[in-house]
Amino acid sequence: MSKQSAGILLYRFNDGEPEVLVIHPGGPFWKNKDLGAWSVPKGEIEPGHEPLATAIRELEEEIGLNVSPDSNFITLKPIRQSGGKLVHCFALNHDFDTSTVRSNTFKLEWPPHSGKMIDVPEVDRAEWFDLETAKQKLNPAQADLVEELGEMIG
Repeated sequence: MSKQSAGILLYRFNDGEPEVLVIHPGGPFWKNKDLGAWSVPKGEIEPGHEPLATAIRELEEEIGLNVSPDSNFITLKPIRQSGGKLVHCFALNHDFDTSTVRSNTFKLEWPPHSGKMIDVPEVDRAEWFDLETAKQKLNPAQADLVEELGEMIG
């Protein structure tokens, strides 16, 4: 069975136009990457865990936002990324101040094969983008999530 992840695509309306919040991965590998490098806040679903519970946990770990499981989520169609991972996504109309991003960190050997370990934030920034810009910034498979959300919310 292929790996599965779950995430939350936050959206809001800015002067009547929809925007979505996407994240940029932290660390030296992603530092100078932009188009196609961004993601929906998401993480791997552990055995026995529900996709929505995983998505809520990942949102808190990756940007520091805690949302209620009773929020008015929109379930989007799962997408499959090029590596085979199935991504379950839930959309939520919720504003977020991107200047308050707080991300968990992980250890990374850098430079590769150096034996030196550094702490790297899982997310180095989050930004709001209009739907068309977000589709360019996101991992290509995840752009389908924005497309579906756009059709649902107009």
